[in-house]
Amino acid sequence: MFSHVMLGSNDIERSRKFYDAIFTAIGGTPGTLNPKGRLVYTHKGERLVIGKPLNGEPATAGNGSTIGFAIETPEKIDAWWKAGGENGGTQIEDPPGVRKNPAGDMYLAYLRDPDGNKLCALHSM
Repeated sequence: MFSHVMLGSNDIERSRKFYDAIFTAIGGTPGTLNPKGRLVYTHKGERLVIGKPLNGEPATAGNGSTIGFAIETPEKIDAWWKAGGENGGTQIEDPPGVRKNPAGDMYLAYLRDPDGNKLCALHSM
């Protein structure tokens, strides 16, 4: 459905440290810097781009926005959450774990990246 997701950052190198850590924790690769100075992450055919806003204004997190990552196992989610917290992110909400849901149980964890963007790692049980 989506071709890519782009998030703003006020500090590309700080974001690189964070996103490289969470992507390698789930078996991905570090991002690449494109000619426009944006970080590009590709994992399992999906693409995430991190860049400074084109209008020159500071990047801000979307109130009520969450970017969700489909992760293969609860163990990889735990590694993702730990890596994010150790590399400039903020571990938020409850620790990783099973959440009961009428649509089926899910293993979830939440982080905020260094710019405040809310991220969720999800594994359907």
